[in-house]
Amino acid sequence: MLVHHDPDYVSQSFERASPGSIMSDHSMPAPILYSFRRCPYAMRARLALAVSGLEVELREVKLSAKPDAMLTASPKGTVPLLVLPNGAVIDQSIDIMRWALAQHDPEDWLSRDDPALVAANDGAFKHDLDRYKYPDRHDTQAETHRASGLAFLLEIEQRLARSAHLCRPARGFADATIIPFVRQFAAVDPAWFAMQPLPNLQNWLSHYLTSELFGAIMVRVPTWQPADAPVRLTWQASDQER
Repeated sequence: MLVHHDPDYVSQSFERASPGSIMSDHSMPAPILYSFRRCPYAMRARLALAVSGLEVELREVKLSAKPDAMLTASPKGTVPLLVLPNGAVIDQSIDIMRWALAQHDPEDWLSRDDPALVAANDGAFKHDLDRYKYPDRHDTQAETHRASGLAFLLEIEQRLARSAHLCRPARGFADATIIPFVRQFAAVDPAWFAMQPLPNLQNWLSHYLTSELFGAIMVRVPTWQPADAPVRLTWQASDQER
């Protein structure tokens, strides 16, 4: 990981050097990404942006004190939020992923998608995840939603028994879209999760969470303030990850 400190900007840089890659030009305005480090929606947007090789200006926000600039761009006030240099706004994580990969998709992620599986993750599984993690907030029984969420994970386990990734032969769009939510589910009760009959899923999750790509998108930066110098992010894949 390279950290550049410059009078004009602060850069946490993981710059691609492979043939055909997009080279960074700090003199040009970069898309602005409003993000919250632990949000699974923001994580998957950052994964796609990172693997695309596109440079973005990262603005880490505090959800209890959203900056005016973010709310002006999108009154909805959710993360992730991508503001393009031409002023266009993309405020859905899946749309940010598809936009980034449409610009540059060096690992061919878009060919490894499963819309039905992603919809199940974003629908029923996310519903169960929220009620398992925050039962008091939703006035529900955590165990009921844990069991329902586990049923979805067992479906993924069966798929991963046949392939190391969700849409073989390599990591792709479906993996990046779903991993952050499985990570959150596993973290509610790690000891319980470790005891479940999910060896392939657990290996898949561990491999992704220990990858250079995931480490890059989980870099810690201070909460953004309007007077701050830009924090610009790109990523360089290692030979092992290409």
